[in-house]
Amino acid sequence: MPQTQISCPRCRQMIPAQVEQLFDVTADPGAKQRLIGRVSNYARCPFCGFEGPLSTPTVYHDNEKELLLTYFPSELGLPVNEQEKIVGPLITQVMNRLPAEKRKGYLLRPQSFLTFQSMIEKILEGDGVTKEMLDEQQKRLNLIQRLMQASSPEARTEIIKNESAQLDETFFALFGRLAEAAVASGQQQSAQAMAALQEELMANSEYGRKIQAQMGELEAAVKSLQDVGQGLTREKLLEIFIAAPTEARLQALVSLTRNGLDYSFFQILTEQLDKTSGEERQKLEELREKILEYTNQIDKAVEEQMKQADAMIESLLAAPDIAQATMENIANFQNEVVVQILETKLRDAQQKNEADRMQKLQQIVSVLQQASTPPELEIINELVEAAGEDAALDEALKAHENDLTEEFTGVMASLMQQVEQQGKQDPNSAEIMKRLEKVYRAVLKHSMQKNLGK
Repeated sequence: MPQTQISCPRCRQMIPAQVEQLFDVTADPGAKQRLIGRVSNYARCPFCGFEGPLSTPTVYHDNEKELLLTYFPSELGLPVNEQEKIVGPLITQVMNRLPAEKRKGYLLRPQSFLTFQSMIEKILEGDGVTKEMLDEQQKRLNLIQRLMQASSPEARTEIIKNESAQLDETFFALFGRLAEAAVASGQQQSAQAMAALQEELMANSEYGRKIQAQMGELEAAVKSLQDVGQGLTREKLLEIFIAAPTEARLQALVSLTRNGLDYSFFQILTEQLDKTSGEERQKLEELREKILEYTNQIDKAVEEQMKQADAMIESLLAAPDIAQATMENIANFQNEVVVQILETKLRDAQQKNEADRMQKLQQIVSVLQQASTPPELEIINELVEAAGEDAALDEALKAHENDLTEEFTGVMASLMQQVEQQGKQDPNSAEIMKRLEKVYRAVLKHSMQKNLGK
């Protein structure tokens, strides 16, 4: 969602903010997090320090939970008929997006709320979130705000010390979601500040140190597996498990080797257990139980991720504008599970010859491919295509004059090296290499002329 320039509510300076009026989670699954996490309709002014919500009329829709909610800030002071002129078209937009079979009676009875908080509570109530849970989350949100606004590192350290009870797994999970939302919405200043704060939290809080210790155990587990290298067998893996000095190390090892913990592995473990007795047998039995416990935890977590990924992709396929919905949820595809589910759906659609579904899935793939292509490569492709004629190449270079930086020439040099390596196996690479060299020389010449002011 692009940012817009607004006038700061306090000092009236123009500042960037993400302003939205319609949050339709049926068409855009990421909308709920933007609303609840205050990514949208929230201002942070670098000039006067103002930070707070914007007075924005809001419509929230969730077809699955049959929620159509409206909130109109009272401070705007508009009469009811004027409010309806603003909110009405948004509700119409929601209805037009839905297929006929999903248009139900709740759409004719939107629920209005006098406060933003009461609307948020209604949304979360549908997710099974109680008032007590909301109060606890609000405490943590207030704590994050206090930490972000602390006047000095010493003041933050004191807050961390005094509020250590709140700095738990829930706090760090909430903090992580807010940091991700700041990055996704382009709020670079907030994202950098939160990244620096996270380092302080990790170093100065008990739970943060616990996470760091777990990371240390994970690094040690990785090293123990790397030391074995290509000689890693199930028998050797069992030896590493038995030698694990801590339960945290064992848990890290299981997470790294889950795919190898199959029937054959447990058969080897059982055979070794049957050969022992007494205290040694008891230790192996406990080891087996712990490995089974950790593998079950991993499998359940993966299963839940797959369900969420499946639901998210299906929501994109149901969106009126699949490409736009995919772009708004592009960050979700950084998860490998989401990509795997997408690939599975593509194979299924192809095998079942579902042309319409295949076309929709390809729209998602197209957006992902465009997003993963560095802009430098797009420009290089354009220049290579123009390299057949000197005039066309010169015109293309002028069109991208501001893009021809040192980083750009570095990408070109790296690409040429890759093509040169491929040329040893692919004779067709020779022509591409010839054009790349021509473009590279032209880029260097163009840059030199620009630096000399010619």
